[in-house]
Amino acid sequence: MEIQHSKYGQGDATYRAVGESTGLRKLVVEFYRQMCELDEAKIIRNMHPDDLSVSEDKLYCFLSGWMGGPRLYTEKYGSIAIPRAHAHLKITSTEGNAWLLCMEKALGELNYPDDFCEYLLMQLAVPAERIRLASLNHQKN
Repeated sequence: MEIQHSKYGQGDATYRAVGESTGLRKLVVEFYRQMCELDEAKIIRNMHPDDLSVSEDKLYCFLSGWMGGPRLYTEKYGSIAIPRAHAHLKITSTEGNAWLLCMEKALGELNYPDDFCEYLLMQLAVPAERIRLASLNHQKN
C-alpha cells in the first residue's frame, strides 16, 4: 500500500493537519518535553537556555509559517535563515537525528495519523540536513 502525501504540503494543508494554532502549540510543547526527557536529546537540550519559553515560541512561530499557516515568525522576530541561525552550534548527524527523534516522539504522543508523521519527518529532515551542513562549514572557517 502506497501512502499518499499529496494532501499535505499544499497551501495550508499541513497547518490544518497539525490542528492549526492549538495543535501546533501542543506539538511544540510536547517536542520540548521530549527533548528534556530523552537521553538521546541531552546534547541538544544543552544547546538551549534553561527557560525554554522563547525557544518554544520561536519554533511555534516558525513552524506556523513553514506549514502554510500564519507567518508569525517574520511578524514577531523578523526574517530568518534557519541554517545560518544555527551555524554557530556544533551540529552533526547525531544532533540532527536527536532533534528529529524528539519530533517523532512528540507526533506519536499526540496520535497524528501515520502518513502525516511520515510526511512531516521527511520534510523536517531537509532543514535538519541544511543546518548540519551550515554548522560543518562554519566549524571549518
